[in-house]
Amino acid sequence: MDPTPRVVFVRLFGDMGSTDPAARNARLRRQSSILDSVLDKVRHLHGDLGHRDQRKIDEYVDSVREIERRIQNAEADGRALPLVDSPAGIPVDYDEHARLMFDMQALAFQTDSTRVITFQIGREQSGATYPQIGVSDSHHPISHHGGDPQKIASLQRINAYHVSLLGYFLDKLAATDDGDGSVLDNVAILYGSAISEGNRHDSRNLPLLLAGGAGGRLAGGRHLRYPRRTQRLTNLQLTLLNLLGVPAEKFGDSTGERLGELAGVARATTG
Repeated sequence: MDPTPRVVFVRLFGDMGSTDPAARNARLRRQSSILDSVLDKVRHLHGDLGHRDQRKIDEYVDSVREIERRIQNAEADGRALPLVDSPAGIPVDYDEHARLMFDMQALAFQTDSTRVITFQIGREQSGATYPQIGVSDSHHPISHHGGDPQKIASLQRINAYHVSLLGYFLDKLAATDDGDGSVLDNVAILYGSAISEGNRHDSRNLPLLLAGGAGGRLAGGRHLRYPRRTQRLTNLQLTLLNLLGVPAEKFGDSTGERLGELAGVARATTG
């Protein structure tokens, strides 16, 4: 995952075919916005569309401009207050950084610029702290809590904070129109961790959250539990691959077993 909003933005929505700083600066001198190169075409297209499609075009243009404005503000802050190990364009505030990255992911799905995204919310071994939620220690040492109630409470606050950021993303997807439903109705979001208990580095019995409708192929609103040591995360990932139109017989160390056939993760579709 690239943590720099500017680089992600350019990869998704274009620039001059290069993410080189010199090329970007040359483009910025000639254009006030990345959209300037296509606005004439957008205006022409706008007149040929129905009201609903015009609204989607307007939403797209407004979203891209808003994200670019926030990136430019972050870069300006970086020049005024240079930070060690913080490249220009990364917001100083982690909450703003995470939400900006989520906004770009939502826009990428909305515009079908990509259909696969991997994003790491947690700071894990970075050494960064969470002052915005009152946690002064970094994530990794807190996860090795040794049964200390104070550290466990801090770890719970971090987990709740991460889930709140995910909630922001899901709410945004749910509020974005996508034909006969929302973007959330047509995607599958798998949220979780490779470790269930950091204190012991235990990777068994992982808590996972699966959101989205996958175009009507996933039924939500349920809590599924599997007996310990009876299923693998890669079996769930294999199930999702096939549900999302990627035929596969095996993924990683999966056994080839598809959870949808076992526990009703997938719901039947008609048509």
